[in-house]
Amino acid sequence: MIAEDLQRYLQASRDSVLSSLDGLSEYDVRRPLVPSGTNLLGLVKHLAGIEFGYLGDSVGRPAPVVLPWNEDGSVWENGDMWAKPTESREYLVGLYREAWRHTDASIAELPLDAPASVPWWAEHKRETTFGHLLVRVVAETAQHAGHCDVVRELVDGRSGADNPDGYYDLVLRMAGAPSTDTPVES
Repeated sequence: MIAEDLQRYLQASRDSVLSSLDGLSEYDVRRPLVPSGTNLLGLVKHLAGIEFGYLGDSVGRPAPVVLPWNEDGSVWENGDMWAKPTESREYLVGLYREAWRHTDASIAELPLDAPASVPWWAEHKRETTFGHLLVRVVAETAQHAGHCDVVRELVDGRSGADNPDGYYDLVLRMAGAPSTDTPVES
């Protein structure tokens, strides 16, 4: 029951991440809008690798695909955080969905107390459980879904909560800030 609850929360965050791409141009899904370089398609790419790594490779269920950024080692230089020009939106979204299927099979097949080993962690912390890693991935995906909400809002003003028209002005009024529909005096 707990595993199913965690899978449901994970799926809600996954869906939120992908919905952040809806209706945006290639430029906008790749565009970094904050100093860290965070961008929507890069977060999709990163999360695909997170799921394949923690909930596949680390529990003895290797990913069914080779991730180029793992293969060439660029993951250690944040090469999983942005999409290369040769990595299309369709490719990265497809890869993320494939990671979902792989993870969901792990959730269905493994008990939460199944042993896991994370080879990129310090040796004294490496041994853990599938349940620990599942909770970690649920939390990380939710965190990045929030990042996607903020980046999407910076692109075109659409908030992740799909707030009704006028919501932003309500927030400004509650905070005591001038409304966006207040005429500017010259």
